[in-house]
Amino acid sequence: MTSAIATHYGYVMRVCVPTETRVGEKRVALVPDIINKLIRLGLDVSIQSGAGLHAQASDSEYEKAGATVVSGDVLKAADIVLSVQPLTPEQMATLKKGAITISFLSIATAQDSIDAAIKAGVTVFSLELVPRISRAQSMDALSSQALCAGYRAALVGAELSPRFFPLLMTAAGTVTPAQVLVLGAGVAGLQAIATARRLGAVVSAYDVRPASADEVKSMGATFIQLELESLEGAGGYAREMTEERAAKQRELLTPFIAKSHVLITTAAVPGRIAPRLVTKAMVDAMAPGTVIVDLAAETGGNVEGSKPGEIVTTAGGVRIWGGKDVPSQLPFHASMLYSRNVVNILTLMTKDGVVAPDFEDEIIAGSVVVHNGELKKEVVKK
Repeated sequence: MTSAIATHYGYVMRVCVPTETRVGEKRVALVPDIINKLIRLGLDVSIQSGAGLHAQASDSEYEKAGATVVSGDVLKAADIVLSVQPLTPEQMATLKKGAITISFLSIATAQDSIDAAIKAGVTVFSLELVPRISRAQSMDALSSQALCAGYRAALVGAELSPRFFPLLMTAAGTVTPAQVLVLGAGVAGLQAIATARRLGAVVSAYDVRPASADEVKSMGATFIQLELESLEGAGGYAREMTEERAAKQRELLTPFIAKSHVLITTAAVPGRIAPRLVTKAMVDAMAPGTVIVDLAAETGGNVEGSKPGEIVTTAGGVRIWGGKDVPSQLPFHASMLYSRNVVNILTLMTKDGVVAPDFEDEIIAGSVVVHNGELKKEVVKK
């Protein structure tokens, strides 16, 4: 073994990081700078050759950090597998019984991987299920990646817009600032607001949770108040709304949307199809040259007509940018933040060089999907 500390079982437990296989995924689950934390825990680290190239992490940097770089399959010898996307069914089948995987894993869309994990007798943790409690903030990968997406959304809006974002006083006259509207004031929305403000735009925002108003105002934006009930949900997320309420919300938002130059939508409910905030009729009422950035395009879209990974131009000259793999468009910092989330949850499971999850801990119990081949989440069973 290449690490220094032996475990109670007579060998060092091996943490393995494979190259991501999903098309468009440029992040890596572990960056070189954080490997020393795992080594101090008494764990061995193996990285598949080339896994970090998109995130500017070379094989030589991993080796200098104390990891072993492996050409070819890195999974067969793994005790713990760290990845961004869930392992494919084929990858799950190669794991030894009792192995642990930690990654994003949507219980709504990754059923094949879950079934393969059950058959292989492995334990699967989903970072999408980490409880929204203060003790788990350092493990909240949804938030860290939403931060990246929100920042990117504002840059895309500025790039595609035919307007300057800031107010400019020039000898040729005054350039008025762009009007940016952000729908959804979670982590992604707040970062989009902050970035658009730094670029000089006049920003307003709406969220179904009135408690978001203070956060929006603290960013220098105007919070839009609608005469509608609050949809504050558990863990700070928004609850799903009825179609009647959604229709009323769209009606009240229409005039604000119509006068915006850039619209950024970030609304999502975990495990559900994204709420439809903007209809085709609302898009058609927008001025030519308006840009819409839909960060929820991959989960159904907040905007009617958006397509993941595409820019759709309407007959009226409105451009709709559909987000796809948005955090992967900033792979360096997205990987850095994700790595810290993963290492923090792995640290919680590790004692004296042994990774042994304590299922009495609410973070561990809340994020496990399969344990030793047994389905654990009641929501998955349903």
